[in-house]
Amino acid sequence: MIIDAHCDLLYKLWRFNYDVNCSHELQFDLTKWRMSPVRVQAFAIFVPDYVRPEEQFNVALEMITIFYEKIIQPNPDIIHIRSKQDLVNLKPNQLGAILTLEGCHPIGSDLKKLITLIDHGVRIVGLTWNNDNAVADSIESPHNSGVTPFGYEVIELLNEASIWTDVSHLSVQGFFDVTKQADYVMASHSNAFSICPHRRNLTDKQIKSLIERNGWIGVTFVPSFTKNTNRVEIADLILHIDHFIQIGAGECIGFGSDFDGITETIIGLESVTEYSHLQRQLIERYPKGIVDNLSYQNFINKFPN
Repeated sequence: MIIDAHCDLLYKLWRFNYDVNCSHELQFDLTKWRMSPVRVQAFAIFVPDYVRPEEQFNVALEMITIFYEKIIQPNPDIIHIRSKQDLVNLKPNQLGAILTLEGCHPIGSDLKKLITLIDHGVRIVGLTWNNDNAVADSIESPHNSGVTPFGYEVIELLNEASIWTDVSHLSVQGFFDVTKQADYVMASHSNAFSICPHRRNLTDKQIKSLIERNGWIGVTFVPSFTKNTNRVEIADLILHIDHFIQIGAGECIGFGSDFDGITETIIGLESVTEYSHLQRQLIERYPKGIVDNLSYQNFINKFPN
């Protein structure tokens, strides 16, 4: 069993109207999912920044409609996960689907819009993508001004609703603002800066902050976050897992692949079906308890009630 905290299937379905059941254009579709060891998948609502601000919230709602009409409603074996209990109660013949928000730009400065998304089932909220918004600055920002006063209202709402605050894509200052304020914090798809010094990765100081805050980290399959070369292999990804474990994050890590949010892939991890290749190498390298924690148990343990 594997739980994956990030993929961009909804965006691809919204933009290109691919066949959700089977498409050679997708790294993740329902056929590939059922052939893979992944039991629970988080689906991001990602509204591209080229959408006009006044239309972004409606696009987010359109992606939620896609989630329900193409993934949940036609497939009785796919369960919408809204709580830890839903995770625990998932039957062996069932798959779990979690809704997430990648970047708060679609809500503008309107808390009611975020409440609407939560009411629709969003359980992980990333404060930014690579663009600054009314909530916080992103990692791409030249200002690094962190979380705004409105952003603190957002975090407080997420705390009250027992929703994860996602720091992937967030500015460094914003990251530490969140870890001081959020009750439930995660980095859904980020690797270790010490292994690959990409600005989207987490420094040891950030990793230790997440450990202290009982946070969760999704090791991601983005090649440029994994190794600064053209050829990136599963062994290179495992070096990040080694590092997370070595500095004490063994009970805080899992996976956030970013399938369908990437164009280049790690060799041997071209789609969700290839998760079995990674799984095999993990079983050969680590004790069963570590593999279980990494694959699913850490995520379940830290999922807000």
